[in-house]
Amino acid sequence: MREITHKLAFENAQATTRFSDVFDPNNGTVQARVTLGDKALLDAAVQAAKQAQPAWAAVNPQRRARVMFNFKALVEQHMDELAHMLSSEHGKVIADAKGDIQRGLEVIEFCCGIPHVLKGEFTQGAGPGIDVYSFRQPLGIGVGITPFNFPAMIPLWMSGVAIATGNAFILKPSERDPSVPVRLAELFQEAGLPEGILQVVQGDKEMVDAILDHPDIAAVSFVGSSDIAHYVYKRGVDAGKRVQAMGGAKNHGIVMPDADLDQVVSDLAGAAFGSAGERCMALPVVVPVGEKTAIALREKLIPAIHALRVGVSTDSEAHYGPVVNAAHKAKVESYIQMGVDEGAELVIDGRGFMLQGHEQGFFIGPSLFDRVTTKMRTYQEEIFGPVLQIVRAETFEEALELPSQHQYGNGVALFTRNGHAAREFAARVNVGMVGINVPIPVPVAYHTFGGWKRSAFGDTNQHGMEGVKFWTKVKTVTQRWPDGGASADSAFVIPTMG
Repeated sequence: MREITHKLAFENAQATTRFSDVFDPNNGTVQARVTLGDKALLDAAVQAAKQAQPAWAAVNPQRRARVMFNFKALVEQHMDELAHMLSSEHGKVIADAKGDIQRGLEVIEFCCGIPHVLKGEFTQGAGPGIDVYSFRQPLGIGVGITPFNFPAMIPLWMSGVAIATGNAFILKPSERDPSVPVRLAELFQEAGLPEGILQVVQGDKEMVDAILDHPDIAAVSFVGSSDIAHYVYKRGVDAGKRVQAMGGAKNHGIVMPDADLDQVVSDLAGAAFGSAGERCMALPVVVPVGEKTAIALREKLIPAIHALRVGVSTDSEAHYGPVVNAAHKAKVESYIQMGVDEGAELVIDGRGFMLQGHEQGFFIGPSLFDRVTTKMRTYQEEIFGPVLQIVRAETFEEALELPSQHQYGNGVALFTRNGHAAREFAARVNVGMVGINVPIPVPVAYHTFGGWKRSAFGDTNQHGMEGVKFWTKVKTVTQRWPDGGASADSAFVIPTMG
C-alpha cells in the first residue's frame, strides 16, 4: 500500500507508528495511508525552519518573487497531474479540482508582486532634520492548518504570502487528502525555494496541539469548522501567537421578485451542489422574497436539480462527485433525516443514491427542502453537503435579517435587478463577503477573504494586503542626522510641555 510520509528537510526524524487511511471516495476503498506526526517530528521541522529562515528573509524581495514566478509555471505544467491526484482523494470532479488549484495560483500571482506591496512609508521632515520611515519584516516561522475541502487552494493562500514575505512555513494539511500539499511542496523546491522554508507535517489533533503550544512558532493560520477554529484561536493566542482561524458558514442567497429566475436556478445548481456542497462558500440556503417568487423558484428548481448528474470524479459530464469519506456521508444523511423530523418538507431526497459499478462509493444525491424555519437545527448548523434549503421571506427586511442574525457570517448573495436594493443590502447585511448577482462571492486574490461572527476568529483576513499584514510586523524608524555644528543642547528629545 502506498504510504504518504513526511519529506523535505527533516526526513531523518524519528518515524511515527501512527497512521490514517486515505480513501478513494469513488469506490470506498483505502488507496493509501498517511503517517501521523507527533511533537518530536514538529520539533525537527521547526529546527530546520529556524536554520533556514534568516537567510531567506535576507533574500531581496524580487528574488523571492522569482521563486513564485517559477513555482506558478511548474504548477501550470503539472496541472493535470495535480487535478487527478486531488480528485482521487477528495472526490471532486476534475473541473472543480482544477478550479481549486487555479484559485490558489491566483494568490501566487499576487505574491509575484511582493516587492511592491512590501514597500514601506516615508515622511521627510517630520521634525527639524528628522525623517520617519517604516517597513515590514517577517515574523519568523508560520504554520498553516488546512481543511480537506480545498487541499490545493487554501495551502497556497497561506504558504504563498507567508513565504513571499520572508517567513519559513510549515503546512499541516488534512489527513483525509494529503498528497497534493506534499506535491506542491516538492514543486516549490524545484522552483528554487531553499530547503527548510516550506515543510509538510501530517497529523491529527496531537500535531495541532503541538503546533499551538510550540514556543518558536510565531503565527498560525487555520481553516475548518467553527468549534475547532475557536479552539485553535484561543489556545494559540494564549500561547502568545498571532492567529487567524476561519470557521464554518451558512451562506444565504436572497432572491428578490425582480430577479432573473432562470439565472438564479443556474447559479444555485453550481453554488449549492458543486463539489458536493463541501465548500465554506457554498450557497445552501435560498430565500425567495414573497410567495409568488417562492412558488416560481421552486417550480424551476425541481427539474434543474433532477437534471444534475452525479458521477465519479473523472466523469467529465458529472456536475459533482462523491463526498470525502463514509463518516461525512453518514453525517450529511443524518442532517437530511433531521430536517424531516423537524417538519421541513423534503421535496427531493438524495439519500440512498448509488452509482452503478461504484456501489461502495461515498455518493449522495442532491436534496431539496422547502418551508425550512429559523428554529430548525438544519438551518442553524452547517450541513456541508449537497443539500439546498428554501427559507421563505415575505419582505426585503425579513430577508435581510436572516443572514444578519445567523451565527455564521461568511458569505451572502442578493439576486436582483434593483440597484437601490442592492446598495442597501450590501451596506446593511451583517456578513463579511457579499455578492450582488454573484452566487459565490470569493474575492479575487488582491482583495481579501474573511467572514464575520462565528465564521472567523482574529482580526485579519486571508490573502491580499490583509495576508501581508498577518505574516509581517511593522518596524518604524525615526532618524536624525545632526550636522557637525549642532550643540548638545539641540539633542533630539521627546517634546514636553513648558
